Amino acid sequence: MTIRLLLADDQALIRTGFRMILEETDDIDIVGEAPDGAEAVRLAAELRPDVTLMDVRMPGVDGIEATRRIVAREPAARVLILTTFDLDEYAFAALRAGASGFVLKDVPVDELARAIRAVADGDAVVSPRITRRLLDVHAAHLPGPSTEHVRAALDQLTPREREVLRAVAAGLSNAEIADQLVVSDATVKTHVGSVLAKLNLRNRVHAVIFAYDIGLVR
Repeated sequence: MTIRLLLADDQALIRTGFRMILEETDDIDIVGEAPDGAEAVRLAAELRPDVTLMDVRMPGVDGIEATRRIVAREPAARVLILTTFDLDEYAFAALRAGASGFVLKDVPVDELARAIRAVADGDAVVSPRITRRLLDVHAAHLPGPSTEHVRAALDQLTPREREVLRAVAAGLSNAEIADQLVVSDATVKTHVGSVLAKLNLRNRVHAVIFAYDIGLVR
């Protein structure tokens, strides 16, 4: 399957560089380029790409607002954020706005391609540990959830699902969770999927954010 990619970055040289790199892959086709967030929103609606590779810092409508608008219009849309720093507060805001993850602009070609494929497949591509670092930096700015909200959220989960959510929020991979709970990787994946479905969360990244929001992890 060919992945249809929309590339959004305000620097033409960077867009050209990514196009040259990604055109070397057999399964990624760049269907459009946007020089700013407003054009990215317009092209996302017109072209309906499988993934939008979005620079987070652009003049006018930035990558955060563009992501928010794209996801609001099409909840299943997949946005992969491009950033320069792995502790970029803008990247964190983009995750909360609905992005499926972020990659650094200097990421190796093979890792970038894998990230695009993962997002297209419906997965999140932010390392759990990097997500935790982002949250550790910005957790103080998160709104405090109400007791009712916490109870209502956690009551939907089985005790094992709560364990899995806590482990995900702590930055453990599926394999590490499987070792900790003495179950198979497939079982962990099933539990993670159930947690996401019950809590109406887009992906693993948002499960971590949710756990911080309700105070399950601090």
